[in-house]
Amino acid sequence: MDYVRDYVMYAAIFGMFSFSWFGWAQERPRASWRIYIGIASGIALLVCLFGVYLSVTHWDAPSALDDKTAFGNYLISVYVEFFLAAVGAVALIRWKRKDYVAPWIAFIVGIHFIGLKSVFDDPSLYVLAALLVIVSIVSVFLAPKLKVANSAITGIGSGTVLFAFAVIGLIRYFSV
Repeated sequence: MDYVRDYVMYAAIFGMFSFSWFGWAQERPRASWRIYIGIASGIALLVCLFGVYLSVTHWDAPSALDDKTAFGNYLISVYVEFFLAAVGAVALIRWKRKDYVAPWIAFIVGIHFIGLKSVFDDPSLYVLAALLVIVSIVSVFLAPKLKVANSAITGIGSGTVLFAFAVIGLIRYFSV
C-alpha cells in the first residue's frame, strides 16, 4: 500500500533534520564551506516546509502509523533512540570527548532506522540506516585529516543523506 501521508512526512521530517544537521555542520568547518552549508540548509528548510504543507493537506490520507501496533513500535523506537543518544552524549562530554557527540548521535539515528523499517514497511529505511552509520564512522577518521570538527563532516554527510531521503519522499508522493 502507498502511504501518501508517510511520503510527505518523510519530506517534512527528513527535511527538518537535514536542516538541523547542516546547522550542526557549521560548528567548525573550513571557512570556504560555510556558504555551501548555509545554502544546503536553506534548501533543506524549504523542502521541509513544502513537506509540512503537503502533510497538513493530506492529514486524513492513510499512514502506516494508523495501525496501533506500528504506532506503539514507532514511539518505542523514538524513545529508545533519544535515551541512547542522550546517555552517550553525556558520557562523551563527561569524558572530555565532545567532538564525538555528533558522530554518536548520527550512529544512533542510523541504527534507529533499522527498527523503523518494519514500522513503515519500507526497505529503503535500511539504506538510510546504513548511510547514516557510514557517515558517523567516516567522520571520525576524515575530520582530523581535514582539520575540521567531526560535526562538520557528520553534519554535511547526515544532512545530505537526509535531504536525499526527503526528496525521495516527495518523488514517491508525486509518483502515487
